Amino acid sequence: MNKLRYFFTEFLPEVRGEWKKVTRPNRREVTQTTIVVVVTSVVFAIYLWGADKIIQFLYSGVLKVLGP
Repeated sequence: MNKLRYFFTEFLPEVRGEWKKVTRPNRREVTQTTIVVVVTSVVFAIYLWGADKIIQFLYSGVLKVLGP
């Protein structure tokens, strides 16, 4: 019973108070952060693709030298 009383008398009012402090991004901010995420993802994808190709090249070179 105490938990139920705490929920309604303390917890919910605190939640309402904190909810009033929340700021929501506007359309411009959402667009800008989305562009940053997409550009960063593309840059990392290109970097990882290049690193993978270099590792494949080195690995195949080692196999040619040491292989049958």
